[in-house]
Amino acid sequence: MDPVAALTEIATLLERERASRYRSKAFRSAAAVLADLPDEVVRDPARLRRAKGIGDSTFAVIQQALAGDVPEYLAELRERYDVRPGGELRALLRGDLHSHSDWSDGLAPIELMAQTARELGHEYLALTDHSPRLRVANGLSPERLRAQLEILPTFSGDGFTLLSGIEVDILDDGELDQEDALLVEVDVVVASAHSKLRMPRSAMTRRLVAAVSHPRTDVLGHVTGRLVEGARGTRPPSEFDAAAVFAACAAHDVAVEINSRPERQDPPDELIALALESGCLFSIDSDAHAPGQLSLLDYGAERADRLGVPAERIVTTWPLPRLREWLARSR
Repeated sequence: MDPVAALTEIATLLERERASRYRSKAFRSAAAVLADLPDEVVRDPARLRRAKGIGDSTFAVIQQALAGDVPEYLAELRERYDVRPGGELRALLRGDLHSHSDWSDGLAPIELMAQTARELGHEYLALTDHSPRLRVANGLSPERLRAQLEILPTFSGDGFTLLSGIEVDILDDGELDQEDALLVEVDVVVASAHSKLRMPRSAMTRRLVAAVSHPRTDVLGHVTGRLVEGARGTRPPSEFDAAAVFAACAAHDVAVEINSRPERQDPPDELIALALESGCLFSIDSDAHAPGQLSLLDYGAERADRLGVPAERIVTTWPLPRLREWLARSR
């Protein structure tokens, strides 16, 4: 098989598994290096071993692929690839309103995120890199966000639209961590809490209600902040009056995110049921930090389908004109 394709598929599967970012990046980088090497170097093992960016593992994959075999490592990953078709609902999803690039804490350039979304059949993807306060995630200052907004239109075309956006941190008082003038300029604002998740229940309730009441908030991201598995360990959900928060979401036409990352599974099932009862809209999002994670929508669709969330209440099933109309709503 084509060795570049083999290396790329391995990187994609490692990203979907949320494996070490260094491991997946090594395979994706090796694919890029290999694609630029002359054929005589690729087919000369001694010269290929000396190529910068080709290590022992990637060299073995390349040699097995050139021999006409499916590389052993790729076969192993394919065997354990956890396919979650998500039922009929997955086929109805048209896009994704929460993703990250290497402008903040993502692993891939914007071009690759957009290209992968297009290959998955997305009609649209919102690029929502982090906001300034999240320094650990290289959050975008106003100046960097403006620079990003200038180049984003170049990644749309051929039936695919890359929407501008930001995952804006919800500050302790419920304000949003970005200039209001810039929040008006982006297409999608996902508001998420990333710090002080153990605030007292009453304070956290006020914080979240204030955030969804902000006239620029479109989506309330991973509402409880919990972690249920994965390399980062586990974290309990924040405590707040969910009925009050979801009532505010419904009143302001803000979508509650069903975060598709398996380590989050956020909101918990019982809160999705409460949001449904409260009349909320939903957005099934990948929260992808790498190209291979864009397909995590499978998990979110499966949960929504199992919990009986109607497709018409999920904004990411809407065609782009209807989505844009909702994003431009008066609040």
